[in-house]
Amino acid sequence: MSPFAAKTEYKREEASTDLDALLKDISEGSQDALAQLYRYTRSSVYSFALSILKNTHDAEDVLHDCYVSVWHGAAGYRSQGKPLAWMMTITRNLCLQRIRERRKTADIPQEEWTLHLPDDGRLTMEEKCVLSACLEKLSAQERQIVTLFAVSGFKHREIATLLELPLSTVLSKYHRAIKRLKQHLQ
Repeated sequence: MSPFAAKTEYKREEASTDLDALLKDISEGSQDALAQLYRYTRSSVYSFALSILKNTHDAEDVLHDCYVSVWHGAAGYRSQGKPLAWMMTITRNLCLQRIRERRKTADIPQEEWTLHLPDDGRLTMEEKCVLSACLEKLSAQERQIVTLFAVSGFKHREIATLLELPLSTVLSKYHRAIKRLKQHLQ
């Protein structure tokens, strides 16, 4: 294992432990723990909801509803070392519920993708515009897979579970999407 991979794996394990501790505190009624959990995970939850719903307002509603569900469900959470996966399952279920309720899956206008990319200072506005244009070249499912992998840091196996797809499908769609993105950038 390379030093980078070992460092990344350590950070994931450390983050899972931190999130587990926050969920335990939330189950005991700590609003500060909920605020911390929100700060650590909001970008991943929002990006995932946005990739499913393709509507910024619905994604914001699901973001809010997810943390309400976490607040009410934290006491029933049993740690299996994957607290973010538990939250993403909640998010997915809320998204599917919203789709059933509203029966709408409007596409996000290209200019809005740039506005909702995580703002962690790593990308310039120009790079965000290029990324946004590239994401528009992908199908909705490819965009979900790439977003979950690149933004949220999920492994392909975890993405397959979340999206209820075979692992081979997730891998082929991911590689096809990356190939399409490379071609678009050239």
